[in-house]
Amino acid sequence: MKTYHQLTAILLTALFMFSCSETFFELEPSNNVTTDKIYKTAEDFNIAVIGCYSKLQGQTSFYTECCEYRSDNMYLTAPTAGTQDRYDIDQFVETAANGILSDYWANFNNGVYRCNLVLEQIDGVGFDETLKKQYKGEAMFIRAWTYFNMYRIWGGVPTARKPVSVSEALKIGRSSEEEMFNLIAGDLKQIVDENLLPDSYSANDVGRITLGAAQTLLGKVYLTFHKNEEARNVLSQIIGKYSLLPNPGDVFDVNNKNNREIIFAIRFNKDVPGEGHGYWHSVSNPANATQAPQLLACYAEGDLRKDLISYTQAESNVYVLKKFYDVKNATTGNTGNDQILLRYADVLLMYAEALNEIAYSNSPTSPALQSLNEVRTRSCPSSPIDISSLPNKESFRRAIMLERQREFPYEGHRWFDLVRMGYAKEVMVSAGHNIDDYQLLFPIPKTEIERINNTDLLWQNPRYK
Repeated sequence: MKTYHQLTAILLTALFMFSCSETFFELEPSNNVTTDKIYKTAEDFNIAVIGCYSKLQGQTSFYTECCEYRSDNMYLTAPTAGTQDRYDIDQFVETAANGILSDYWANFNNGVYRCNLVLEQIDGVGFDETLKKQYKGEAMFIRAWTYFNMYRIWGGVPTARKPVSVSEALKIGRSSEEEMFNLIAGDLKQIVDENLLPDSYSANDVGRITLGAAQTLLGKVYLTFHKNEEARNVLSQIIGKYSLLPNPGDVFDVNNKNNREIIFAIRFNKDVPGEGHGYWHSVSNPANATQAPQLLACYAEGDLRKDLISYTQAESNVYVLKKFYDVKNATTGNTGNDQILLRYADVLLMYAEALNEIAYSNSPTSPALQSLNEVRTRSCPSSPIDISSLPNKESFRRAIMLERQREFPYEGHRWFDLVRMGYAKEVMVSAGHNIDDYQLLFPIPKTEIERINNTDLLWQNPRYK
């Protein structure tokens, strides 16, 4: 079976259509969604699933713009040419006309359409059942991940479980909190309960979505919806299936991709035209860095993770974060870092969080403290956390929040962590922003409000214009 890097050339023609018009659920540049894309063989479905993965590659900046800049990890002192929309998000002054948010709305919904197209047709085609289960699981995971991201920034959004025409899409209203949970968690739970995905893949397919990825994302979804016992139960099944690398820097080494700590990452390949990317988080002068003072100050002396967010020279007048250092391919002119979305350190800290939310323990051998310290002592070997310094549930929760900030900067977790754990308003005060509850969500794009033109179906989030 081909990897999705090897299938890039095959997909170029097909994916060109997908990029022409990505408004709401529309796939084609015409007014009507075509429904005659019939997949007939296992290879047809493999290519279609690769198209679902491909959409994730265009979403990597989402984690920087809507999570890192939104939080106390990164900041912009002033807008420059082309960064006004990003600056507005960073400063909590974005409006419904923000182009970044409009682009993501379109991108996400187009990705959902691709997944739905696979899922609508796959049961009607006969080929190897194990492979069919895998393709279904992959499409369901990507759909769940996409709707999860949409929920985390907009709340309830219009959803669909099958391909819909433009006219049908215009009649779909926002989903409720319960409906969003049932769709997202339902897809992931079905993957886990029916064992749709393998635990691992052979060499050519390494990097595709695994059962462990579905379990990890399901645990994150449960935590986000404050279903802590369910989160504990599913995350406990992953403990020990992966492991931390001894050195945190090795996790991000481009020569060490798909290591035993990585659960799921968006793949890139700088050696294949169109499959690489430019430098991530690059500056012409380290003095112009975008790390917020709060991030730099959160590390204890000797913490190995702090060095990963320092800059190193990549080429003349170009400096990049050590975490994302790579050498450009001389032919393609691209780098090839993967965007790591799920890794084992996240599992350990989410597991600790779930256990603490269920019931605080002051035991020095509690599973919650052990999981927290497993992450901490990897980077601070001589300073494990003593339970005596965390005398109650609140102090333990704050310790987890701090450890997550130290562990995951620039990986797209911080803002979502602050909102989930209830500290966003408090923490942003220290970053100079007095925000209100409504700013925990983003505005629905104005273009979509106008397209639906029915506030009973699609209404704006409170206080946004």
